[in-house]
Amino acid sequence: MSTTHDPPPRRGDAARERLLNAAIDVFGLFGFDGASTRKLADAAEVNLQAIPYYFGSKEGLYLATAEHLAGLIQAHVATLRERLRQRLSEAEGAGASIGREEAQALLAEMLEAMAALFVSPHSERWARFLIREQMAPTEAFQRIYGGVMEPTLDVARRLVGILVAADPDSDGVRLRTLALLGGVMVFRVAHAAVLHQLGWEAIGPEETGRVRRLARTLVADLRPGGAP
Repeated sequence: MSTTHDPPPRRGDAARERLLNAAIDVFGLFGFDGASTRKLADAAEVNLQAIPYYFGSKEGLYLATAEHLAGLIQAHVATLRERLRQRLSEAEGAGASIGREEAQALLAEMLEAMAALFVSPHSERWARFLIREQMAPTEAFQRIYGGVMEPTLDVARRLVGILVAADPDSDGVRLRTLALLGGVMVFRVAHAAVLHQLGWEAIGPEETGRVRRLARTLVADLRPGGAP
């Protein structure tokens, strides 16, 4: 009986991967201008020449890091998002729309999963990079937005539109969708304020459970009317 194994990563592949993972932290902590190539290479434990060899320049590494980060986030959200998108498309293809009860269940599942991700250790290092791009967008933001944020917001607002009985392309539904996601994103982007306000020392399993329940409550509160 024979068995097969995946081949071990090539040394060059491993070095490139280390650079990308280290760059998330270094760019997040110091910004593009403050992240010297020396800091990047030292954090990744690679030769300084690895940056131009694999990415052409620091700028090339920065853009590749954005795409790498988008891929990491996709690994957490894409399967669920695509299942919801497919369900919406199936209903629309049949000339109908999913009912309010199903839309509420699907959106709650999506927001609960996002809430759990936002409070997880995974998102802590991502957030620094993303927040910098939110404050001063570059080409890297477009790659993250187009690859992850836009398709996620698209599915969310289609479900919000059903729950508030309004056009999902309207400004009102877009605003309510952003406010809904903001209700759980605050646990990452305002992490320190959250801990102080709630008197939590950290966000562990019990606190995560409470945030997930909040996500379901926020969805349950969506009603027709009152759209801005």
